[in-house]
Amino acid sequence: MNLLQIWWLAIRPRTLPAAASGVVMGSALAWRDGSFQLLPALAALLVALLLQIGSNVANDVFDFERGADTAERQGPLRVTQAGLLTPAQVKRGMWIIFGLAAFCGLYLAALRGWTVIWIGVAAIVSAIAYTGGPFPLGYYGLGDLFVFIFFGLAAVAGTYYVQVGSVSAAAWWMSVPIGLIITAILVVNNLRDLENDRAAGKHTLAVRIGSQATKIEYVLLIAIAYLLLPVLLVMNLIPAMTMLTWVSLPLAFKSTRTVLAQTGRPLNAALAGTGQTALAYSLLFFLGILLS
Repeated sequence: MNLLQIWWLAIRPRTLPAAASGVVMGSALAWRDGSFQLLPALAALLVALLLQIGSNVANDVFDFERGADTAERQGPLRVTQAGLLTPAQVKRGMWIIFGLAAFCGLYLAALRGWTVIWIGVAAIVSAIAYTGGPFPLGYYGLGDLFVFIFFGLAAVAGTYYVQVGSVSAAAWWMSVPIGLIITAILVVNNLRDLENDRAAGKHTLAVRIGSQATKIEYVLLIAIAYLLLPVLLVMNLIPAMTMLTWVSLPLAFKSTRTVLAQTGRPLNAALAGTGQTALAYSLLFFLGILLS
């Protein structure tokens, strides 16, 4: 493989739909409130994608250095573990990616002030600290919580904020289902790697609670994400047409069946499927907003 192909593996493009879903949701709600702005929305999308890529690259090198990535790994190829790039090369790439995210974030900070800067700094620090630093969050079972916060609450509410200048109740509420579905992606990942992580001393939540409870966690995250919609409809926070989001249920069911029935490498299909579910959920919600 040439260098471009190797870096394409490192960024793990299959994870990017999930990163986009929070921005799509926040933009849909900004559109509904008559405050959609294309340039801030695109900048927020670029920042979200770069943060996801940076997180992927950071995990690649730090998991290798901590011994969590071995030849027995069931997930997609990790370039550091495979010897395709050195740890120093991957770390340089990581800092370049996070630097680009920060540079794009300066435009959003110019629009909305220091709040955006603090959110951006916290997101970058958390992405690195997931597997790196003196207290790697993922190794202490805190990954699920931080994914929910940054890919759910911060992504949706933050996208809405940079366009509108405030955060509505609907934006806060709709950040919850997106956060839950994207957290479910991590749950699949940790379920697949449960035995390897346990052997490496990586105490993810899946390692702590076991395989069966992790599967239940996945089902609950997906179920709540969909069942919350009619509740918000009754609360008059979202229009009726946004129930189009339920059209994505077959995708969710397919991934759920895989999670409940499979172990190891076959769970990679559920990993990609859950990411597709998150993006489909947001796009269909946006379509419902437009039709309203």
